[in-house]
Amino acid sequence: MEYLYMIQQALVWVVTIFWLYQLIVSVCSLIKLKDKPIIEEKNNRFMLIIPAHNESKVVGNLIESLKKQDYPKELYDIYVIADNCTDNTAEIARNAGALVYERFDDTKRTKGYAMQWFLNQKIEEDAPYDAFCVFDADNIVDVNFLKAMNKKLCQGEDVVQGYRDIKNPTDSWISAGYAIFYWTMNRFYHLARYNLGLSPLINGTGFMVKFDVVKPEGWNTKTLTEDIEFSLKRIIAGKRLGWATDAIVYDEQPVGFKQSWSQRTRWTVGHIQCMKEYTGLLAAAVKEKKTLMNFDGLLYILGSIPMFILTLVLLAINVIIYVFNGMTWLDLLVNAVRYLIPTFLFPILTAIVIMLLDKKPIRPMIKGLIFYPIFLGSWLLINFKCLFKRETKWEKIDHVRDIKINEVS
Repeated sequence: MEYLYMIQQALVWVVTIFWLYQLIVSVCSLIKLKDKPIIEEKNNRFMLIIPAHNESKVVGNLIESLKKQDYPKELYDIYVIADNCTDNTAEIARNAGALVYERFDDTKRTKGYAMQWFLNQKIEEDAPYDAFCVFDADNIVDVNFLKAMNKKLCQGEDVVQGYRDIKNPTDSWISAGYAIFYWTMNRFYHLARYNLGLSPLINGTGFMVKFDVVKPEGWNTKTLTEDIEFSLKRIIAGKRLGWATDAIVYDEQPVGFKQSWSQRTRWTVGHIQCMKEYTGLLAAAVKEKKTLMNFDGLLYILGSIPMFILTLVLLAINVIIYVFNGMTWLDLLVNAVRYLIPTFLFPILTAIVIMLLDKKPIRPMIKGLIFYPIFLGSWLLINFKCLFKRETKWEKIDHVRDIKINEVS
């Protein structure tokens, strides 16, 4: 029993230190830094890439918002990768003014493969672009997106994540849960780390990459979460990613629990794939480069599934100690609540703080805040399920919300 007490206390310290570190980093999002100096004043040339699989209901609105960018029209082209489409996505995209590349490959169906296929062609052509931006077909994009990303390029940034907002936050408690989650990530993860000189992460959509970055080996990813994989590879190489709060993209999120479960399961499986592939490389980078940025990247990959497993082990140890009369049932309850507070109560409090800081409307989001613990709790169940059963087949999430850029700006 003495050994169990020692293990319990050691794990408590690990969990406490981990969450204290996250709290300290998050507070740094409140720091206001001076803008970086411009290294080269230039209007760069962009290709805007939209991987799309059967997205006929929404892709037109995205292209419309991109055509309205406050940026010289001759300096960007819109490309749609119609990936294994069985509807009229390609036709709608062409009629809307995009350049369409149709791809058919039943064995390689993920967004990462579509990106790799398209960019390899552009690299081989030596296409005359300085950078590319990637969007999901259900997005709509703020009019100043390209102007903001061009400024980042002129400041010397080569990979930059934009501000990912939600275009349907009040549709259901599920979409509200996504909105709160991304608002939290935007400020307390990405902005906080950018302010500290650490590295944000590419977040699936609304990001910019300098073309020269991918020319040596293309878009070479193989997991279900190609965005996280690309980010981790950059961090391992000692390359910091950038962040642009004013480059805003609006994303459609699922409104039903079943679709949300499927999507978040895919993300969790992709995270586990990245964990298996890159944890050792991240640890080696920490040892070799000895930078806080590399250490923070390692903590990211260890801070989800491994931390979840550690918390389960800690709860199990407490139950064992209770069974052998090592603590009262009240002690057991207090410990369980204490371990779970960072997962449930703390995110709600931080969400309210963020909504106040970023002037998000709280009244329409009351239901989302109330059900946010259930949203996060279901994610814990997904993590638990994926420890034992992982489906690596890509499943499409249907996007149907016909929302134009002037309806959200």
